[in-house]
Amino acid sequence: MSLPKRILLWLMAGFYVLAGVQHFRAPEFYLQIMPPYLPWHLALIYISGVAEIVLGVAVLIPRLRVWAAWGLIALLIAVFPANVHAAMSEVSVSGADPIWSWVRLPFQALFIAWAWWYTRPPR
Repeated sequence: MSLPKRILLWLMAGFYVLAGVQHFRAPEFYLQIMPPYLPWHLALIYISGVAEIVLGVAVLIPRLRVWAAWGLIALLIAVFPANVHAAMSEVSVSGADPIWSWVRLPFQALFIAWAWWYTRPPR
């Protein structure tokens, strides 16, 4: 694995672990964007937080990397409806301008592509 790809791997892993920890430190942030049609909002926030932490660590383990990367992709797809809900409902997350909910949406594709990069076999 090239040095830039390795650095980006560690950056991605750290991003998910820290994001997962935030689900426990500040669940109210995530409660704001939960679509009303989903049940058990707080439980889903904690479950997704655990998933981010576990997958963020697992992506660093070579034999688990591909599976963890696919898991991150699945997680990003699973939480996308909450981001769409926040944008379409003009949710002001933590007092920020609701436009930021729209800005977040394209980043989902970037994060999916970033994780997908680690599903590819090494050259």
